[in-house]
Amino acid sequence: MASGAVASAAPAGGTSDVSLEEPKKMTREDWRKKKELEEQRKLGNAPAEVDEEGKKVGAKYTGMNIAPDEHVQPQLMFDYDGKRDRWNGYNPEEHMKIVEEYSKVDLAKRTLKAQKLQEELASGKLEQVNSPRHQWGEEEPNSQTERDHNSEDEDEDKYADDIDMPGQNFDSKRRITVRNLRIREDIAKYLRNLDPNSAYYDPKTRAMRENPYANTGKNPDEVGYAGDNFVRYTGDTISMAQTQLFAWEAYDKGSEVHLQADPTKLELLYKSFKVKKEDFKAQQKESILEKYGGQEHLDAPPAELLLAQTEDYVEYSRHGTVIKGQEKAIACSKYEEDVKINNHTCIWGSYWKEGKWGYKCCHSFVKYSYCTGEAGKEIANAEAGLLEEQPGEEEHMAKPKTLMEIHQEKQKEKKKKKHKKSSNSDSEGEEKKKQEKLKKALNAEEARLQHVKELLQLDERKRPYNSQLEAREPTEEEMEAYRMKRQRPDDPMASFLGQ
Repeated sequence: MASGAVASAAPAGGTSDVSLEEPKKMTREDWRKKKELEEQRKLGNAPAEVDEEGKKVGAKYTGMNIAPDEHVQPQLMFDYDGKRDRWNGYNPEEHMKIVEEYSKVDLAKRTLKAQKLQEELASGKLEQVNSPRHQWGEEEPNSQTERDHNSEDEDEDKYADDIDMPGQNFDSKRRITVRNLRIREDIAKYLRNLDPNSAYYDPKTRAMRENPYANTGKNPDEVGYAGDNFVRYTGDTISMAQTQLFAWEAYDKGSEVHLQADPTKLELLYKSFKVKKEDFKAQQKESILEKYGGQEHLDAPPAELLLAQTEDYVEYSRHGTVIKGQEKAIACSKYEEDVKINNHTCIWGSYWKEGKWGYKCCHSFVKYSYCTGEAGKEIANAEAGLLEEQPGEEEHMAKPKTLMEIHQEKQKEKKKKKHKKSSNSDSEGEEKKKQEKLKKALNAEEARLQHVKELLQLDERKRPYNSQLEAREPTEEEMEAYRMKRQRPDDPMASFLGQ
């Protein structure tokens, strides 16, 4: 009853009749009362809502805007697929409404374009194309459809800038921009050079600033990727940065120029500045040369003539023939070359033997001699054979030794024998000393092992420190003793050493 009283008092009260010029803001209490009234009307405990004329408002009484019943969701099968059915409650017939709507819009576009073309033809703005088929009286098939397709492509190109790039997404609600990911066909930056000492790859920003092929000898212009810095500092980037730097310096000195506001003015000012700078450098150089001289040192020949080196690329095959480029010209000498004296077929100096130069064609060592051909070679070889046989004959015909020479040889042999005996005695003494040192080292090693064994039997807290131990390099005898006393786990007789 209280709610009914509130409902009946609401239309009659002066507070509820708010004018349009001064709208009243609904308070929390009014909103709560309104919701309670609606709930009571649904249950039938409150009178129905009426309009200004006193008629009841609502579809139940007016018979207008009757809403359909609530859509009852089908019961799902509680299996794996049923719980995850994303198309539950979807009516496929709803999609046909969208298709029909788009077809109507497309039809309306075509009719409007056809009307526009008819109007342009009637007014004379549009002329028919003088194609070869029109000249012969033939009609071009599908001309209207081709024009429609072209217009559709133009409409699509209008909104091509609004399409997201692959790997990018921008949500205006969350204000989050996803970083541009690489296409799966591209090679990852960190796989271009697997050398750990190559360019550094930052996994957080997916950046590789240096050239990964820097140490491979490849030209940066020939590789597919030369680092982020190569892309950043190529093209007009450097000139743009220089222009920006000039704009800042000019602004500091009083010239009001800006790269974005007045780009043309800045470009003209920068060009005039470069011209004046070059003129100033040239004047300064001329003044220094006039005062001190030295122009002859500046007029030096190019480096190609000084060092006989160029950057011309020449590629050879495995047989030595030129494949690409031009072969380097042979440097000419001031001496005469390929000059054949008399009737020789080879030049002087083509043959060398036993410190002598000669001709290869006849093995002659006389420069101004005539060529004898193969006969000269045979004679030279025969003479060489005779010279090799002569030393053997000289040995047989050697002179007999005198008594003095025989006595001197015997004295030398005696001295050699004495030297051998003394060296043998010295070696025996050294071996004895080594044996004694080895015995001492073995005794010291046994004492050390015994000491280590006693330390291992003690408690860890009672073991002494090794801070006072002498640190020096072991001798050869000590190392030999250690090797002899060391126990090897692969020794089959290791278990019998302690017995």
